[in-house]
Amino acid sequence: MKEKVIAKIYANTLLELGKENNVDIASELTTLTETINSSNDLENVLFLDVFTADEKTDILKSISDKLKLSSITVNTLLYMIGEKRISLLPLIFKEVMVIDDHQKGFIRGTIEGSTESISDAYKEKLVASLKKYIGDKNPILNYEQNSNITAGYKVTVGDFQLDATVDNQLRSFKDSVLGNN
Repeated sequence: MKEKVIAKIYANTLLELGKENNVDIASELTTLTETINSSNDLENVLFLDVFTADEKTDILKSISDKLKLSSITVNTLLYMIGEKRISLLPLIFKEVMVIDDHQKGFIRGTIEGSTESISDAYKEKLVASLKKYIGDKNPILNYEQNSNITAGYKVTVGDFQLDATVDNQLRSFKDSVLGNN
C-alpha cells in the first residue's frame, strides 16, 4: 500500500512538471517501458539489486539518449536509482497512465467473457450501458477470454464492475432463495 501511495505522488509530480514544461510524460514513460519490457537483460540491470547504482545510471543515460527522453524524465529516474526506488517505475507508469487518461477524458477497462472474442456491435452495447455508470468518460476496453465464465460478460473499469454473467445471476438467485442477502 505504501508503495502505491509513493508511486502516485511520483506520477502526479512528473505529470505536473511535464505540463509546466510542455513534455508528454505519459508518452515518454510508455516508450521507456516498452523498451525495458523488450529486453530481459535491460530489465535485470535496472531492477535487480546485484547491479550498482553507477551501472544502472550508465545504462539509463545511454537509453535515454537513444530515446530522446526529456531532462525531467531522466533526472527523475536518476534520482530514483540513487534513492533505490527504481523498482517503483512500473507502479509509477501505471499511475501516470491512469491520471493521463483521466485528464484526457478516457478510462481503461476490461471485458471478460467465455468466447475467444466479442463482436464490435456487442462491445458498443456494453460501452453504451457502461456510460450510464461512469459519466462522461470514454471507456477504452480490452477483451480477455476467461475460462471461469460460463456465459455472458463482466466489464471492469477502474473500481466499477458490471457483471452480466450467467454465473453471477445464478449466484444471486441462489442467495435470494437461501436468504443470504
